[in-house]
Amino acid sequence: MDEHVIGTYVRAEPRFVQGQGAELVDEHGDSYLDLLGGIAVNALGHGHPGLSAALHDQLDRVVHVSNLFRHELTETVATQIAHATGLHSVFFTNSGTESVEAALKVARKHHHEAGGRHGIVALHSGFHGRTMGALSVTSHEPYRAPFAPLVPGVSFVTPGDTEALTRAFEAGPPPAAMIVEPIQGEGGIVELPHAFLQQVRALCDETGTVLIHDEVQCGTGRTGTFLAGDHAGIKPDVVTLAKPLGAGLPMGAIVVREELARTLVPGDHGSTFAGGALACRAAHVLLTELENGLLETVRARGEQLRHGLLQLQQHHAIVTEVRGRGLMLGIRLERNAPTLQRALFERRVITNCTAGDVVRFLPPYVISAAQIEQALDVIAGCLADL
Repeated sequence: MDEHVIGTYVRAEPRFVQGQGAELVDEHGDSYLDLLGGIAVNALGHGHPGLSAALHDQLDRVVHVSNLFRHELTETVATQIAHATGLHSVFFTNSGTESVEAALKVARKHHHEAGGRHGIVALHSGFHGRTMGALSVTSHEPYRAPFAPLVPGVSFVTPGDTEALTRAFEAGPPPAAMIVEPIQGEGGIVELPHAFLQQVRALCDETGTVLIHDEVQCGTGRTGTFLAGDHAGIKPDVVTLAKPLGAGLPMGAIVVREELARTLVPGDHGSTFAGGALACRAAHVLLTELENGLLETVRARGEQLRHGLLQLQQHHAIVTEVRGRGLMLGIRLERNAPTLQRALFERRVITNCTAGDVVRFLPPYVISAAQIEQALDVIAGCLADL
């Protein structure tokens, strides 16, 4: 029991004490196959030797100096992120929610200086975080209602509805920003149609609206390219990153086009712990692994898992859809998705259920081909029992 911990989480037992790659070991010595990866966080899995060695070395050097000073990895990691995204400048954060807050401030500040536009367009079923600004652009009413009133001026559009999208841009002054997840994670692993993303980009170009891609869950290599928006040939004005970026440590960032790089000036924004030496060292290890071939592994293992899930769909009518790409995949069930998730856990395969009817798979990038086959065998057995 968590006697002195505020009860915001519904925690499962048992307690995990050790891990290696895509496996976790509990306090009783039982091994579990981790297809959740700390909810898309543990890109390098557990106990990664290169990560462990780098972090031990960094602990002996310097952990925190504040953002009043540089450390040796500040520009190194920012350069890696800028090159990987094709954008220009980075602001470091500690989490996805912080990244969204910073992105919204960039958009508002940009238009404050250019005439005062402040409206924001977001999507139904999108999820961007639980702080007040991020929650304001998250549509799920049960998340929002207890904390109203939220930030005003936000309108929501159904993903893929091009007519509603056009109306949202024409309803009044052009919005300051539009925020989208190229693949909605909490919304059920829903990949937005590429034509819709391209229309969003075109409308933002026409109106000078700042386009924000929230890639906290789908970015940093998760789909086999560094950014999920790359699959649609789209570059946003601002992209938010976090989850896998620190390979398990709290680490996030926003990355902006060059024309937005000087929007925030000293005093506009800040974060005490963001971009610290230890978190940057972890990000440097991950980014270097991605540069050295890990993206190819993500594509190969993602295709293997997707192919296996599609075969299961052919044999189990209860599976109505296979969603996602790379190592961000889900199966939509006609019924009993939470039951499947629990059955998998009982057989020591860790997943979770999202949007009520989707079982979600977000394994570490280092998961092996044999572990994918093991997972598919267990999923098949559980589906047969539903």
